[in-house]
Amino acid sequence: MGENRNAAPLIEKHTIGYVPPEERHGKVRDLFTLWFGGNIAPLPIVTGALGVQLYHLNLFWGIVAIIVGQAIGGILMALHSAQGPQMGIPQMIQSRAQFGSWGALLVTVIAGIMYVGFFASNIVLAGKSLHGIQSSIPVPVGIVVGALGSGLIGIIGYRFIHVLNRIGTWVLGIGIVAGFAYILTHVETADFLTRGGFNFAGWLATVSLSALWQIAFAPYVSDYSRYLPTDVSVASTFWATYLGCTLGSTLAFVFGAVAVLAVPTGVDTMDAVKLSTGAIGPLMLILFLLSVISHNALNLYGAVLSVITSLQTFAYRWIPTARARAVLSILILAACCFAAIGASKDFIGHFVDLVLALLVVLVPWTAINLIDFYAIHHGKYDIASIFRVDGGIYGRFNPQALIAYAIGILVQIPFMNTPLYVGSFSSHLDGADLSWLVGLVVTTPLYYWLATRDTAYRRRQSQPS
Repeated sequence: MGENRNAAPLIEKHTIGYVPPEERHGKVRDLFTLWFGGNIAPLPIVTGALGVQLYHLNLFWGIVAIIVGQAIGGILMALHSAQGPQMGIPQMIQSRAQFGSWGALLVTVIAGIMYVGFFASNIVLAGKSLHGIQSSIPVPVGIVVGALGSGLIGIIGYRFIHVLNRIGTWVLGIGIVAGFAYILTHVETADFLTRGGFNFAGWLATVSLSALWQIAFAPYVSDYSRYLPTDVSVASTFWATYLGCTLGSTLAFVFGAVAVLAVPTGVDTMDAVKLSTGAIGPLMLILFLLSVISHNALNLYGAVLSVITSLQTFAYRWIPTARARAVLSILILAACCFAAIGASKDFIGHFVDLVLALLVVLVPWTAINLIDFYAIHHGKYDIASIFRVDGGIYGRFNPQALIAYAIGILVQIPFMNTPLYVGSFSSHLDGADLSWLVGLVVTTPLYYWLATRDTAYRRRQSQPS
């Protein structure tokens, strides 16, 4: 009798190790449900509302900016996802093939910090959602409940995350359509369509925010495609991920914009969701609470894999088990609860600032990783070398990648708009942050030139005279 490809243990046993072909399972359509269901959640709703709240766009131009940003950023995100079935290893440890075993450490640590920030922000939103559903439950208690729920899902791992999002796609999809229908038939604000207007700087800023939402998934998106069978094509993986993530996040972003325009100005986004959806408001909050708990498991899972990858750089003989993943999950969960409870009032604002700052250093990594995988190595890597302490054929450091990476960060500085620094070009654009676009445009051809030039040189040196 043939082996069932879809059979897999409930609790995931792999962490950062290679997933052999005989242990692959799942269907490519699972990627659509994972990213569609996972993006209908409070944090993208809050982020999507910023176009009309912070940048004062009207509904039409806010929606256009959201769609453009999601469409552009989704391409990069889905290209990373398509690497999973080809490589069979998590995204961060694969970066050793571009940067070297030690050179990849910086990017891995930054990704880990970002996912810890995502996790902490989402448990704050979970706490506020639970408090909104039942006011007798204090926000700190809600934060702990949200963290424990996400922690349990994250510890069980890959397969359970996919199952929950298959269910969530239908439930949340129907729920958000019902929410749109209620809001649009019960609008009480006279300026629903006319509040705000068009300003180019605000439009660019909203496009950037929307694109960066997608790019923020890049360091861990292929973690959720690496278990797929090796015969799954790059194109099918790309499209399942792209359509799922862009459609789900676009719906959530637009929902946030619609909700805040349907109530008077000055109302918090999630309060606006409750007010604008009237009779079904409590049900919407319950759905979003369940969504944020499920989706936040991805952030905990990604943070744990980043920590394991960082530690394994030095403890290179250590390939951790499910128990080590569970212990690290609990430690990160406890630390995030402590931080979130202590700073829940202004945590979300600080988190958005943190993500914008960290993305400045992740964007050049995205460019290097994609051009190396698709244009230089064509998806063919030596997996054994990736797990060696000396980097094997990739070495401890790859000077070409590190040079391109450093230049990719430097060229973004004049175009940055973060709490740490506002560049000169950004100030001329009324605060629009285009650093991510500049980083991509410069780093991509630069790394390709450096890498192919070095490869050609080594080939000539190895030939007999």
